[in-house]
Amino acid sequence: MGVQGLTTFLDNHQKIYRDVQFGRSRLVIDGSNLYHRLYFESGLDQNHGGEYAAYESLIERFITALRTCEVDPYMVLDGGSDHTNKKLETVTKRAEQRIERAHRAAKDGGKEDIRPIMTKWVFRQTLTRLKVPVAQCFGEADREIAALADKWQCPVLSNDSDFYIFNLSAGLLPISYFQWQDVKGNGSKSYIPCKRYYTSSFCIYFEIQPQLLPTFAALAGNDYVKLPKFIWSRFAPDASRPQSRLEGLLCWMKDFEQPEDTLKAAVELMGGKSQNKEKMLQSLSVGMEEYKLPRSSLVEFFVRGVVPPFLDEVMILIQGKMSFIEVCRSTVETKYLPSANLTSRPLRQVMYGLLLGKETSYKVEERDREDLQLKFIRIKPTFTNFNLSERLEVLLEALGVKEELLNELPPQLRLLVAVTCYWWNRARPRPDLKLLKSLLLGMNLKDTSRLIVQACCHQKPDVGVAHSFSQWQVCMKDSMHLNQLLGLPLPEPDVARFYQGTLVHQLVHMRRTGSRLKRVLKPDQASVQQYRDMLSAIHRLRPRPRQGSEFSESEQAERRALNDHTNLRLFQLDYDEETEARSLARAQEDLRLDDRLLLRTRYKTKERRNRCNKVELSRKEEGRGMDLL
Repeated sequence: MGVQGLTTFLDNHQKIYRDVQFGRSRLVIDGSNLYHRLYFESGLDQNHGGEYAAYESLIERFITALRTCEVDPYMVLDGGSDHTNKKLETVTKRAEQRIERAHRAAKDGGKEDIRPIMTKWVFRQTLTRLKVPVAQCFGEADREIAALADKWQCPVLSNDSDFYIFNLSAGLLPISYFQWQDVKGNGSKSYIPCKRYYTSSFCIYFEIQPQLLPTFAALAGNDYVKLPKFIWSRFAPDASRPQSRLEGLLCWMKDFEQPEDTLKAAVELMGGKSQNKEKMLQSLSVGMEEYKLPRSSLVEFFVRGVVPPFLDEVMILIQGKMSFIEVCRSTVETKYLPSANLTSRPLRQVMYGLLLGKETSYKVEERDREDLQLKFIRIKPTFTNFNLSERLEVLLEALGVKEELLNELPPQLRLLVAVTCYWWNRARPRPDLKLLKSLLLGMNLKDTSRLIVQACCHQKPDVGVAHSFSQWQVCMKDSMHLNQLLGLPLPEPDVARFYQGTLVHQLVHMRRTGSRLKRVLKPDQASVQQYRDMLSAIHRLRPRPRQGSEFSESEQAERRALNDHTNLRLFQLDYDEETEARSLARAQEDLRLDDRLLLRTRYKTKERRNRCNKVELSRKEEGRGMDLL
């Protein structure tokens, strides 16, 4: 993002920055930059699919620190890719790099900065709950952020090096130096120690004209400009020093005053054919245009809630509630498994159909991986005719579930259960019953039990488990997009509560190694009942195996186990080829124990009637509920 190498370069020139005590001000925040930085610099787990509750807590602490210092945050988020494809080469290259990093993370277990799938959802939902003003742009938000901050004469908070080039009247606060976790002072004198950057300081320090800063960014190479390699370091005082390329460029530019003269001299210096020189000049001019501040479209939006009309120069603003479809989301998975995005493609096809309509000449392409190769894949939209009263039917039809069965659940669980049912039916390879039960159990454990389980999780993620849960998250994300597009016919789930990566991975590990979960966990009866209701609902909602179906024998055995409601202890069985016999033996022993308990309690009617008033027997009842886990 931004000017190549500029942030690192300025880290070695600290005199450019001013130390400030920041407080009692508006602050325009580059939200997309912030939510990445908060997650990756927090040390939260990346390879198990995300630690969303901990991330939510981190966001809450950040906003609390701002408000303690009487700072009013205004969050602006990027939308989709630029519709002009000016950055297509850059975007494609980064997608290819993410695919490689995701494969390494799955293979070796190391941190490769692969952002968990639902991070942005947690960020936006938390800000909405905390009543932080949020705007989401149709495309990239940098110019809108800079224009708003300049209009309000307040600083921008970001680590994107493009903001070192914009001429901002109140400057830039780099996130790297924004010590929000170390608030100083008390009461109305509280402040956040940080550093502030001004373009004037940059120009004075490096002795270049202010009007040449966009020229410097274009020649240095940004997301919009791709030039032939040129050794600018030859003009540096010490060509062997790190970042001498940028220092050499700045030294060369000292003798120029006007951008046009600088560009022409640079193109002549780089050489090449006359036709290529013209193309380079055009490309450099386009790159420089990106740093001209537009008229702010966000002032009226934040002050009065007025969304500006759509123009080519003005991005569509969405009130922090609707996000944009991101395809080629890299998840931690190896090249040997199919892309997790394939599972939810039918849901996206419905979205494309709703957005484009039946009579359209638009063609839909998605970027996704095949093995380690990035491919552009033509997608056929699914067209649906409906009126406003049928929005729920459209959503449930896409997910393949029936409304009358779903209505037996509390509203806040309906989308979760419908998506989980969709995933369990469509994911490839098919997830086994252990994964389903671990996923549902993770949704229903209280914080104390979660911490107990997560503390035990130190192992490298199982590649198959990680891939299966990535498919579930992708299904969840695309279902929530579709739900939003239809105007929220189902309540939106609280993302930070329904998936904790290390927790569900450890629960799967405990099941596979035969650990007795009830010795570790002590869930309350309400959690056990909700877990039971969700598992039972998925049983009722899923398609029935048919003769000649594609289910394998072991998969049909799992579904038969889920079918059997005559003895709820069968929910405890974990079928796979290695442990099926052991599980059946344990179930038979449990059944014999049940028979003895029934005989013993038949003659203790009075005691059984009053057992809920006795602490010890109530605890035993909780233990019996755990047998379903």
